[in-house]
Amino acid sequence: MMRKTQTPHPFVHEVRLTAARRIQGMILGLVLFPVRITLASLFFLLMWPVARLRLVGLSAAERAEPVRGWRWWLFQHIMLFLSRAAFFSLGFLRIRVKGCQAGLKEAPVLVVAPHSGFLDMLVLCVTGLPTVVSRAENCRLPIIGALLEFNQALIVSRKDPQSRRTCVSQICERVGSDARWPQMLMFPEGTTTNGRALIKFKPGAFVAGVPVQPVLLHYPGEPDTVRWTWRGLTWLGALWHTTSQIYTSVTVEFLPVYTPSQDEKQSPELYAENVQKLMAQALRVPATDYVMEGRCPVQKLGNLSLPLEPPAHDTLRLLREHGLSRTHVEAVMNHVIDSCHSGQSSMVTADHLTALLGLKDRKTAVKICSLYSKDDTVDLRQICLSVSAVSEFRSLESLIHTAFKWFDADQDGLLSADDLSVLMGALVGVPQHSITEMYTALTTRGRPTEASLQDLLTTHPVYRRVFTEYLHSSGLADGKHNGIPNGNTNRVYNHYGATDTKTN
Repeated sequence: MMRKTQTPHPFVHEVRLTAARRIQGMILGLVLFPVRITLASLFFLLMWPVARLRLVGLSAAERAEPVRGWRWWLFQHIMLFLSRAAFFSLGFLRIRVKGCQAGLKEAPVLVVAPHSGFLDMLVLCVTGLPTVVSRAENCRLPIIGALLEFNQALIVSRKDPQSRRTCVSQICERVGSDARWPQMLMFPEGTTTNGRALIKFKPGAFVAGVPVQPVLLHYPGEPDTVRWTWRGLTWLGALWHTTSQIYTSVTVEFLPVYTPSQDEKQSPELYAENVQKLMAQALRVPATDYVMEGRCPVQKLGNLSLPLEPPAHDTLRLLREHGLSRTHVEAVMNHVIDSCHSGQSSMVTADHLTALLGLKDRKTAVKICSLYSKDDTVDLRQICLSVSAVSEFRSLESLIHTAFKWFDADQDGLLSADDLSVLMGALVGVPQHSITEMYTALTTRGRPTEASLQDLLTTHPVYRRVFTEYLHSSGLADGKHNGIPNGNTNRVYNHYGATDTKTN
């Protein structure tokens, strides 16, 4: 039985300071911030020639091989010293270490979580500067590009599928090279969070099927200033607040090496999931299916992507703030449904939406449009379906009937995969790009008719939860996001217990 507990929103982090703390921070910051930033910048500037000298004179083919000999032992130790000095100057006076780092042959890969921000890079100092995976954009940054060359990091373009495939192949080659390459260090979450929950691990660190060593990062100090994520404290704010403290506490904890089972070697996703649950248990935080898709934090339900902050909830909040009653909103939604059924165009501008909703100013309409699209136009069907679903203005059967009529592009009484993709995107408020699994579940019920869709969304053990637990969930964790309890769509897990865990 699933516990009806709400998982904290992992992509929001605010630093709340008392008046005394703010005054203290301002006084210390005026002195410490410029001194520490100057010192850290100096150490980073010193790293640049060291990084260049290590590879000078090497051909492209030689650079594709691991650095050996005097180039390694001389420059590696200099870079390690400068790296530690840079973080020391930023206020990390002491890094506490728990446990022991495994050797290269015992664990070719180190997986680190939670990933809180750019200051997490201090873990490289503790682990001896293992190689990393970095996005291509970082290569263009001054000094950072040189440091990535020094590290012989794997570079991947997130927008290029071929680049991602090449990176996976290179990871497998390196970690399976029988200790020819140094250890690799990866942050399997793939983005930064507030550390209050572990988001879904990406399988990249686990594709080779080799043993990994989980590494935990703890920032026990208060206030918690190092975290920089999707919403809340900015990177500059994190840097200011962190350097304005006398010192910042951090603990790097090495867990025992995790050796995959045969099933996990065959399934990187299962391997990643089980390591995630193990690390969540050690951190005493929930393990979730939350991910960041583009710039939108979502949770996974089957292969659906459900936004943690549904646009419909924000739309209703904006309308309430504007003084519109529930009765008024319901009347407008019914009017929109009637007008769309009559064949009128469903695409409207912010000006049209202002008049349609009876708003006093255009700004609210522009905000509503921005929740669903990138410009000042919006498809009324999206607003109508998602708002009606959340508010339960219409019965489930009526809503599915309306959606089916709107998005059956051929009007032949059958949904194509593209039709289902657009329909579900309108229903939950964000585009759905991976609908294959759901469409397969639909067609196994016979022809993809309206009756089959009704049956799928009311009886399927996974997809019925779109309505029963997601759209109709009344508890907004922290007042900021909707979601399936525990944030887990295919499994139940928190630090009190788990299912589908690895049996040792």
